[in-house]
Amino acid sequence: MQHPSSSGSHPTRRDFLVSTGALAAGLTLASAPVAQGAVEKLALNGGPKAVTAPIDEACKWPRYGKTEEKAVLDLLYKPSYDPLVTLEKEWAEFLGVPHTKAHFNGTSALAAMFFALNLPPGSEIMVPSYTFFATIAPMRFFGLVPVFVDINPRTLNFDLEDAKKRLTKNTKAVLPVHWIGLPADMDHISDWAREQGLIVLEDCAHAHGAKLKDKRMGSWGRMGIFSYQMSKPLPAIEGGMGVYQDANDWGRAVALGDYQLKGVDKDNPYMKYAGSGLGMKFRMHPMAAALASCQLKGLDERNAAGAAQVRKLNDRLTQLPGLYEQSGGRSDVTRLYYSWNMMFIDEAKAGMSRAKAVEALKAEGVHADPLRYQPQHELPIYAEDEWWHHKPEIPELPATKQANDTCIALPYFTGEAPELIEQYAAAFEKVWAHRGELA
Repeated sequence: MQHPSSSGSHPTRRDFLVSTGALAAGLTLASAPVAQGAVEKLALNGGPKAVTAPIDEACKWPRYGKTEEKAVLDLLYKPSYDPLVTLEKEWAEFLGVPHTKAHFNGTSALAAMFFALNLPPGSEIMVPSYTFFATIAPMRFFGLVPVFVDINPRTLNFDLEDAKKRLTKNTKAVLPVHWIGLPADMDHISDWAREQGLIVLEDCAHAHGAKLKDKRMGSWGRMGIFSYQMSKPLPAIEGGMGVYQDANDWGRAVALGDYQLKGVDKDNPYMKYAGSGLGMKFRMHPMAAALASCQLKGLDERNAAGAAQVRKLNDRLTQLPGLYEQSGGRSDVTRLYYSWNMMFIDEAKAGMSRAKAVEALKAEGVHADPLRYQPQHELPIYAEDEWWHHKPEIPELPATKQANDTCIALPYFTGEAPELIEQYAAAFEKVWAHRGELA
């Protein structure tokens, strides 16, 4: 099987579904040599820890400075909503889209997007279950039905082949999520959606500045959203943005959440609702807009620096048997990282279980987490009739389970951390060198 980070063939969901009993079959690999073989005793067994450098500063986020402080203080002494207008213009120029609307958060941006679709009740939207609740749950307010799509367990993104199997006469749109900064295959998804007459939407809450084929995420779909919550790649403590290719979609979204319809053209059909709007108030706080404008400056450079630092670690880790990174193997992707550096273990090829590997890594001082991200389709809200105009079907999603059963989440270092990079790599190499005894 080709390594998922190599160029060439794109890894499919089927390639990565691990069969029952594979671990036992692969334990003979435990005696295979590992580069830079460590002879020190594992910390788990009383040896010295491989990781001794402090981690707190390396993972600090957000990273605000004097520029952000001045922007907030200027607004404090001279309150104004002008930062919203500025940010909307800057974000439209950054993405190359005609229309934007600043919202209180990503969730309200999603609600406005679903309203802007103006689809009849019972209309289905294909969406990965492996996502935050806000990508899906607000659909219920507009009679929309989520169709839960599986993911590729090595990209954590929308699996187009699985989506094709779930298409029905009621399917009206697709909503991929660019998970922790890795763009979904928007070219292939868009081509298929066009063939089927489906609307393409995007959840870019993790993908501020990411590109596919030199086209930014958020500019592929008819509509899309971003989150500026404090953990996100562009942090404003709280905030969100809707992006729109069509002026009528934009006007309808604005009318739901902005009673003044600020910024909407006077000839837009929704301008007649200025003064009342359509019942909600989703306006972003101006201090959040000011922070977002500050953080937008230098965003591409920060993303590139973070990705380069991850490469220094992952290029070593992916040399270890049975250890893989989140990747689609495409050379035309410009990704970013946020929150986690996600790795995956093939227990058969590694010759040890994930649980044992994580236990040994933690003993060495590595912040390793056998993360189980909560799939939406397992939650009660989707199984109870009272919350839905048309209740969604609850499917089996084996690749989603596969991802949760095999991932090892590492921290994303937001600051320069060469000592930690070296020590993390050494810790993994040490654990892998002892994987025979860990098996």
